[in-house]
Amino acid sequence: MHRWACSVAVAAVALGAFAPAVAAPPTAVESKMVAVIDAEHTRNLTLLEQLVRVNSGTMNLKGVEQIATMLRPEFEALGFEVRWIPMLHAGRAGHLVATHRGNGRGKRILLIGHLDTVFEPDSPFQGWTLRGDVAEGPGVGDMKGGDVIMLAALRAMHAAGTLKGADITVVLTGDEEKPGEPLSVVRADLIAAGRASDVALDFEGLARSGGQDVGSIARRSSTSWTIRATARSGHSSGVCKPDVGCGAIYELTRILDEFRRELPEPNLTYNVGLILGGASAALNADDTGGAATGKPNVIASDAMARGDIRTLSPEQETRVRGRMRAIVARHLDRAGAEIEFSDDGYPPMAPTEGNRALLAQLNAVNTTLGLPQMPAGDPANRGAGDISFVAFIDGLVGLGMAGEGSHAPGETADLKSLDVQAKRAALLISRLAKTPR
Repeated sequence: MHRWACSVAVAAVALGAFAPAVAAPPTAVESKMVAVIDAEHTRNLTLLEQLVRVNSGTMNLKGVEQIATMLRPEFEALGFEVRWIPMLHAGRAGHLVATHRGNGRGKRILLIGHLDTVFEPDSPFQGWTLRGDVAEGPGVGDMKGGDVIMLAALRAMHAAGTLKGADITVVLTGDEEKPGEPLSVVRADLIAAGRASDVALDFEGLARSGGQDVGSIARRSSTSWTIRATARSGHSSGVCKPDVGCGAIYELTRILDEFRRELPEPNLTYNVGLILGGASAALNADDTGGAATGKPNVIASDAMARGDIRTLSPEQETRVRGRMRAIVARHLDRAGAEIEFSDDGYPPMAPTEGNRALLAQLNAVNTTLGLPQMPAGDPANRGAGDISFVAFIDGLVGLGMAGEGSHAPGETADLKSLDVQAKRAALLISRLAKTPR
């Protein structure tokens, strides 16, 4: 752990990090940032509407690039050097990377977001609807709201003078919702930015629990697996007899039921998303379905299943893979099976002491702003995300917009969280930028 992280963590324990907040006055510079964010609410809301009205489903490459084109001048106006990194070779639009060079003394800060949404042009859910403090539209919360909050915080820092000395890199990926392959290529620029940074802040949506804002210091992995079972075929009158066996579907069913009974442990999920079986079974080219043939009176000779596991640490991932392999190896008579794991999945982001120290820093900001303290949220309530690729540095997730219905028609954002989150981010980034490396 970094020495600054140790000191913050110790201070958090000593003061009671999750005790009720006692308002402390901000500095004059911090008051300036707060005032700027309040004054620019309409400007930020207008930008959010403009972004949401442009379809940027991951596979709508022109739409994703259009969002980048809209955001580029916003960063350039703040003194960032902006690059567009095309990813057409991976079947994706590309990434926007913006770099601000400061005085070289404070923490180097990586800000992470994404340009795409899950809603492609053929989705019936398009457009923008405003109902009081609730905005509805594709990607309004995940995560165009987070991109706007990031910019709102940086503009406030610029106006107050705290951006001038800050070393900041922004990476907005164009394929977070449906990454191109291989991940080692399409996330190479993000990983490189992480290697050149000390702290990562992710502007995905703000998590809430019981109506309370919570901090996210961890995200689980997402690794897919495929099981292929084979067995002797024959007439169904001989099923499960010693000379024939029970067939491939029974073998696959055995494996999946033993997963259900034997794998459970904290922070682990193991989903089965697709099953095929019969006299033949094959996945389609897109790995999203397939075809199977068979008859009621024929013992199945082929079966397969596709699913994923989500873990909280590399150690848990290794352990669970080993247990799954052991279960698969307990074959029924006259049957066999193999399991393969994808090595192109999202890694985990474990809840490290450095991450906890960052949350303590954020709670110090909450105290300054007179806001309640934010406990660490349950990582099982978050999906996998880009920040996990840079989990080798301290990180914090959830600096974006609060909302509901992410990834589904009717997705909404709580506009009351826009200004609050921008203020939190502006003060936190400014303080980190002054913390010696």
